[in-house]
Parts: sequence; C-alpha cells; structure tokens
Amino acid sequence: MTPESRLKELGLELPPAPKPVAVYRPLVVFGQAAYVSGHGPVRTDGTLITGVVGKDLDLDAAKLAARQVGLAILATLRSQLGSLDRVRRVVKVLGMVNSAPDFYDHPKVVNGCSELFADIWGAENGIGARSAVGMGPLPGNIAVEIEVIFELA
Repeated sequence: MTPESRLKELGLELPPAPKPVAVYRPLVVFGQAAYVSGHGPVRTDGTLITGVVGKDLDLDAAKLAARQVGLAILATLRSQLGSLDRVRRVVKVLGMVNSAPDFYDHPKVVNGCSELFADIWGAENGIGARSAVGMGPLPGNIAVEIEVIFELA
C-alpha cells in the first residue's frame, strides 16, 4: 500500500501547507534526503494550536497537537514533492514541546507525530531516529514544533 493510498484509507484531512513566516524554505531536497523545516500544529482551517504543555494543555491535547504537526508536514511534502509516494522512509524526527518547567513527558507528546508516520509508512519505514525535548517559549506560543528528515524513493 502506498503512503497516498494509506492516507486516504485512514480518512485523514491535511491542513493547508504552511507558508514560511521568515527567511527559510519549508523543505530542501539534498540528494536522496528531504529536510523539512520546523512545522507547527496547523489545523485544517489554518489556525494554530497554542499553549504551554503542562499548564494550558494536558498530555492528551499536546499529543493531538503533535499529530496535527505531522499532518502539516505531510501537507508540505505533498505540496513540495507532488506526492507522499516519493518518500521512502522517516530518517530523523526532532520534536520540540512548549512545556511548563515541571512537565517531563516530551517523548509521549511527540509520539502523536511518530505514530501518524508509522500509520502512513508502516513500522519499518515510518519510525526513524528521534529526539523529543522541552522548550519555552516556541514561536507564536505554538504547543509543538517538529522537523523531520526523510529519505526519498
């Protein structure tokens, strides 16, 4: 099953591909790698999920925000590459959580994105190396920011 057909089978709706808000490219292809810049949790209506995790958002809400970041990343991949089918696998995920000083479950938050990618590309190709860290604040007070490196087919 291809990533595009899997997305359709799961009934997932992608938000609009985010446009850069500063001087950078949302995606750069270098050889067989696609480097995706940090993305935030963009909803399908274009609004962002904001708030400090452990203060404004609980773990479940933050995990959903990370999943929404994953959907925004998929939107960028499709917009820039033409199809998710050009992606062979996830290589590396860096998840940054806008967290309260006493919140320590950053990996559980970033699982929202990692689980989405595993659903799209399967466990073998959808799970890559990963880091999940707490930060504060993130731009625009977004709840989660994630950047990813993908291997292209």
